[in-house]
Order: sequence, then structure tokens, then C-alpha cells
Amino acid sequence: MSEDFNMSMRKFLKQVGVTSQQAIEGAMRDAGTDATTGKQYEAKVVLTIDGIALEHIVSGKISGME
Repeated sequence: MSEDFNMSMRKFLKQVGVTSQQAIEGAMRDAGTDATTGKQYEAKVVLTIDGIALEHIVSGKISGME
């Protein structure tokens, strides 16, 4: 793969990681510690790329804030 491709992909994935973490932390904070302590939440990310018929799903669990 080309260097331009690798750089653009890494930049996109970094943006996804940072903004997703901020969104999750904000949602947990808004829900409140009392509502999230000791709980686990099912999380799912769906990545699609138009034009090449990509749909990639990542599922996992996130523990609530304490």
C-alpha cells in the first residue's frame, strides 16, 4: 500500500479513536456515576466505506465509571 494511503488511514483511525473516547466519556459522565458504577455496557461500532461495500463491525463491553 502507498504511504499516502497509510497516512490517511492512520489519521482517520486516530480521529475515530479520539472522538469515540470523548463521546463515551461524555455519555458516561452525563449518566452519572450512580447510574454507571458496577455496570457493563454492550458497545458496537459499525465502519462502512461507500464505494467498496465495506461493513466492519466491532463489538465489546465497556465498564461503567466509578
